[in-house]
Amino acid sequence: MLLRSNTRPPIFTVDLAQFQALVVEASNQQAILVDFCADWCSACHTLSPHLERVINELDGAIRLARVEIDGGENMKLAALYRLRAFPTVILFQGGQEYGRFSGARSTHQVRDWVLARLGSGEEHRRQGV
Repeated sequence: MLLRSNTRPPIFTVDLAQFQALVVEASNQQAILVDFCADWCSACHTLSPHLERVINELDGAIRLARVEIDGGENMKLAALYRLRAFPTVILFQGGQEYGRFSGARSTHQVRDWVLARLGSGEEHRRQGV
């Protein structure tokens, strides 16, 4: 079931200190897609607008958290989640990782991937999303 929430921004930045509360725990209420990216990564810059487009199309059904992995404390998140490539996108739902992919994808590919994991792809297709 998709929970819609318009009280929190659909796209936000998070760091190590906030990750547990704003991503893991918050995913018990609403699915959260996490974009682990780096400023030097061209594939990250390619993927970013596609992720934003899908989040906006789904109109509050899912949120997007960005984690910049350019050094510092956020590198601990990269190690914790065993990131091997950038960008890596992880879907959190029910307080745990629910799926992941790495590398750039098109809007269509991202949308299909997200909807398949949320379990309501057919419902959104009927609504024209």
